[in-house]
Amino acid sequence: MKKHNYSAGPCILPQEVFEKSAQAILNYNNSGLSILEISHRSKDFVAIMEEARALVLELLGLTGKGYQALFLHGGASLEFLMVPYNLMRENGKAAYLDTGTWAAGAIKEAKAFGETVVVGSSKSENYTHIPKGFEIPADADYFHCTSNNTIFGTQMKSFPGTDIPVVCDMSSDIFSRQLDFTSFDLIYAGAQKNMGPAGATLVVVKEEILGKNGRTIPGMLSYAAHIEKESMYNTPPVFAIYASLLTLQWLKNLGGIPAIEKINNAKAELLYAEIDRNPYFRGTANKEDRSVMNATFLLNDEAQAPIFDEMWKAAGISGIPGHRSVGGYRASMYNALPLESVQVLVNVMKAFENKVSGMATA
Repeated sequence: MKKHNYSAGPCILPQEVFEKSAQAILNYNNSGLSILEISHRSKDFVAIMEEARALVLELLGLTGKGYQALFLHGGASLEFLMVPYNLMRENGKAAYLDTGTWAAGAIKEAKAFGETVVVGSSKSENYTHIPKGFEIPADADYFHCTSNNTIFGTQMKSFPGTDIPVVCDMSSDIFSRQLDFTSFDLIYAGAQKNMGPAGATLVVVKEEILGKNGRTIPGMLSYAAHIEKESMYNTPPVFAIYASLLTLQWLKNLGGIPAIEKINNAKAELLYAEIDRNPYFRGTANKEDRSVMNATFLLNDEAQAPIFDEMWKAAGISGIPGHRSVGGYRASMYNALPLESVQVLVNVMKAFENKVSGMATA
């Protein structure tokens, strides 16, 4: 039976990425060696790294605009502290928007480096919406936001204009929609949502914002050091970067971000239309802030969960139980999830409606 993978991460990747990765594990580039065992200093891997970094900038429209793309370790969680280490001045301050669990994690780390001003938060409403109308202090060293919230199913549809550097955690919607990426000075993302397997972290940074905070930064935590060594400051996660390159190539061949955005919007529109139509379900996020990547929804009667759970499992659906912070269900519709899989879930929801309605009238 075909599986429909809605996992929030690590998540679904394109089938061709699995196939090419599998072949490379056995024999990479007809070298007689596995991608798992080649030296990170070999010509083969240096070529992989160079192409991956260049392709990131190409897809984001940042080639030749003063940005560097880095593949690092530690996930987005390590970036929570690398960002203030590299950008916050000693005795300085930074502005943060609190929109969910991961934004709160970034705020916690920043507080260890200096004054951390939370300019807006939706925590008191269990993060069901994106705060609006907040003001960013002009004297902050940078502004930090999280573009998409996997747990609570919200997404920033616009970003505030400011004269200070803008930092964005795009872990769960990187490469999914068109934005003016030049309006961000630093973007970071764990690879395991839209880009590749767990183990690599992407950082895209405008070089001119670095080296201005007066701090002595340990090499492993210094963006400048990683730029100087071309993401080879220490042994990089070779396989994770290779699989990420394959995913980036797949996206480029598909037509890049403009093409995948149309597909992603179609998937989200299909599922949200059913959530809103079906009397047995309700969404958890405010409609204006709903995430295109992660749709969160509940049953109106939780006592009916065993029936629905049995039906989606029988249809080959995987990974839709919601996070404990929200409950219910979460359908993560990352780039590689086909529209067909969303239709299967919608069909199950319709069949559930018919079944429960029939039971009620029997």
